[in-house]
Amino acid sequence: MADFRRKPEWLKIKLPRGFKTSQVVGLLNEKHLHTICSSGLCPNRADCWGRGTATFMIGGNICTRNCRFCNVATGRPLPLERKEITEIVDSVKSLALKHIVITSVDRDDLPDLGAGHWAEMISSLKSECPEVTMEVLIPDFQGRKELVQQVIDCRPEVISHNLETVRRLTPEVRCSATYDKSLAVIRQIAESGIRSKSGIMLGLGETPDEILQTMDDLREVGCEVMTIGQYLQPTARHYPVKEYIHPDTFELYRQEGLRRGFRHVESAPMVRSSYHAEAHVN
Repeated sequence: MADFRRKPEWLKIKLPRGFKTSQVVGLLNEKHLHTICSSGLCPNRADCWGRGTATFMIGGNICTRNCRFCNVATGRPLPLERKEITEIVDSVKSLALKHIVITSVDRDDLPDLGAGHWAEMISSLKSECPEVTMEVLIPDFQGRKELVQQVIDCRPEVISHNLETVRRLTPEVRCSATYDKSLAVIRQIAESGIRSKSGIMLGLGETPDEILQTMDDLREVGCEVMTIGQYLQPTARHYPVKEYIHPDTFELYRQEGLRRGFRHVESAPMVRSSYHAEAHVN
């Protein structure tokens, strides 16, 4: 078992610095907003913020699921607040963002699993910030097509839903989600004509053949954009890192994904779901 604290040189993370980073962090603290950039300990947050892109997390910051790879807090969430939507819209305007990514915790505690809140968030941003492009990274909504459709009907530029890992490891790594349910969500997105996107992590114990099969499965349902990054174990209690994948291997997977017909493939150790997200719009 790999020691999650001992990372190779290519995984050394530079801490966020600079005026834009300070500006974003200050505004988030002031408005008590949540970003997966911070909650997920994303190593690219300074780079994204500097390029005018940020990822906001809606539905609060407590998830009803307990996936073994994820650093977001789990438990009983607080009630949804309409104020969250208005403050994100205000923040997008204040920071003069060019592209935004919206994600959320899972809200299995709600009758509509948070789909109505999602729809209101997207519609508000479309109305108030029409010049800003948008990607949404959605949960599986328990596979309920009518709830996924609520997001589709709001017509964000990109809709993403992550497979996270290969079929064999899904029951070990993800909570409640299934591989086939996620593929069905991605198929529904792709069939709507909106750009579809998904991502996986490497280093969980998957094999090269399983990675290539996952690519084929995603292409089969119409997925156009794929992200591939190194899993980094957040704490000792999370799923263990089994392997640190060399950057050259990530590049081989990028090339292989393009050969298989993906429009964009982001594949490198530090790649996360929203990495270079603004490039996936066009």
